[in-house]
Amino acid sequence: MERNYAIPSSFSSLTATLARYQLSVFGCADLDVESFTASEGLSQTYCYQITFTSGRDIAPGEMLLQDASFTFNPPGRQLGGITLPDATPPRAVHGVVTQFQRLSASADEVRYRLTLEPHLALLGNAGRPAIYQHQSVPEIVEQILRQQHQFEGWQFEFRLRNRYPQREQVMQWQESDRAFIERLLAEVGIWYRFEMDARLKREVVVFADDQQFYQFDVRLPLRSPSGMNDNGVESVWGLNSTHQVVSQSVRVKDYNYRQAGEGLQTEADVTGGGEGAYGQVYRYGDHYLTLDGESGEESSGETAEGGNFYARLRHERLLNQQHQLRGESNASTLTPGQMLEIDGAAPDSFASGVLITTVSAGARRDSSYTLTFTGIPYSETVGFRPTPEPRPTIAGTLPARVTSITQGDAYAHLDKQGRYRVKFDFDLDNWKTGYESLWVRLAKPYSGDTYGMHLPLIAGTEVAIAFGEGNPDRPYIAYALHDSRHPDHVTQANNKRNVIRTPANNKLRMEDERGKEHIKLSTEYGGKSQLNLGHLVDSTRRQRGEGFELRTDQWGAIRAGKGLFISADEQAGAQGEALDMTAAIEQLEQALSLARTLQSGAGIAKAEEGESGSQSALVQSLSGLAQAGVLMHGPEGIGVVSPKQVHISSGEESVSLVSRKDVDISTGKA
Repeated sequence: MERNYAIPSSFSSLTATLARYQLSVFGCADLDVESFTASEGLSQTYCYQITFTSGRDIAPGEMLLQDASFTFNPPGRQLGGITLPDATPPRAVHGVVTQFQRLSASADEVRYRLTLEPHLALLGNAGRPAIYQHQSVPEIVEQILRQQHQFEGWQFEFRLRNRYPQREQVMQWQESDRAFIERLLAEVGIWYRFEMDARLKREVVVFADDQQFYQFDVRLPLRSPSGMNDNGVESVWGLNSTHQVVSQSVRVKDYNYRQAGEGLQTEADVTGGGEGAYGQVYRYGDHYLTLDGESGEESSGETAEGGNFYARLRHERLLNQQHQLRGESNASTLTPGQMLEIDGAAPDSFASGVLITTVSAGARRDSSYTLTFTGIPYSETVGFRPTPEPRPTIAGTLPARVTSITQGDAYAHLDKQGRYRVKFDFDLDNWKTGYESLWVRLAKPYSGDTYGMHLPLIAGTEVAIAFGEGNPDRPYIAYALHDSRHPDHVTQANNKRNVIRTPANNKLRMEDERGKEHIKLSTEYGGKSQLNLGHLVDSTRRQRGEGFELRTDQWGAIRAGKGLFISADEQAGAQGEALDMTAAIEQLEQALSLARTLQSGAGIAKAEEGESGSQSALVQSLSGLAQAGVLMHGPEGIGVVSPKQVHISSGEESVSLVSRKDVDISTGKA
């Protein structure tokens, strides 16, 4: 006699739950899943925490950093109270074990918990300060994945609508490799999700920037399960939506010193005046160089990394918060990045579909699989844009050295704008000499239109690099410093001196020792040429004079286009007029008066009269240097001597010799 036994639906559901999940870790067998929780998100690494049992003791080395897979077997169909297998291929999540715990043990088994994450999550354990030059954001990400973490080409894929320009320089500072690439990608609106390669049993990271790269053809009915049994029918239920006011437009502005006259200001309103938006938000300093950026190849004029691009990008991020949907489901295949179409009475704001942004799920041996998801409305004009983490800031300065393309360069290596290249002390990469950074400006105490103060820095000079707004991507030279390799020229040995000295020993020295004050301006060309003022000393600081000295080992010339006055008259304390020549003019006028008296006497005696007209004209010309003449005055005398020739000549006028007493003309020959 044949007997049929009806299996209660609750027991059937529990049996299905026990057999539905499978954990496989490379090198380990006999792992029985007890429960798990999972969290996934767009531009987030997924995290599965799986509790399981095993009949043996498992060492941490057998688990940590091992490749693993977590498989969702199809729930099957209910027929007569019995669960029948489903022909749908199972969903598997692949990754690497990043955490392992031993929870408890009994005589028969040991309970464990592990964390399964994508290999991308391992990048959170590595990081370094680094410089990237002349690379786009996707190129930087690819370099880090390939060179730093040995990713193969099949492990990641870029699906991009825009073509992203190469940046002069990007600095990674105090961030893990994961945080760094996530921030870079989010700053330009690139999001990522994961796809599973069933053949290789590995996850693939997909980087994308446009709605066309969502996963489409995902449709679920709006239907609540009945009790513990969902009859194997995947659906969604418990929908609730949240709506909030967001900014109606975004204005951005930036400054680019390379094109200082351009106004890098623009705004964007992606809503086109739509409902539920109010006000404008203004952001300064998104670090763009132009308004237009660089056009994508197939973007119909869409731009990347220009002012217009960033204004739109920021507004899209805000609009992502305007309408949000939360719901529940039992579909294990529902993942972030899918565009879900709901069969049923979905809220009007989500009639075009729901982009799944986050998923939280879990199950136990005594409970069915449950999933909670969040999403935003699908839109042709507003795409998903991840919110970047704040950019690291550098509040102080970093040490670096000026570089040059020439080994042992005696002169500064500058570009046409007077900028330098530097090698950061933290930088471990090997760059071509003289190309270790972008061109950086030197901050100066004074500058203007081709005027200012600039003392060129030679290769090897230590400099302190500061950063505009603390932004690591906006370096400039704040100042230069001495070090043990390049000692200071003012120390305790000469602490009373103020010295500006160039590498060629051109020097301006100002001595402040009381009672020995002096100024020295000198150059080494042709021996020495110097202007010494005050307390004059030699190289051993021995006094060699007082006053001033203008000297050279080469030729010398004194030129004054409007006239020259040389005087030994005292003018105490630098008081009085610079051209005060009263004593000298009095001497000239006395000589003129004497000449006129002698001329009158000669006329009475009927002798040949002297000529005083030219002398009178000379006095008028030299008075106040009315004309370009030379006047010399020495209260105690003037001597002009030479062991060779002395020549006094007048080309057109007379030569006058006037004396109140004797005129001596002596010669060694008759």
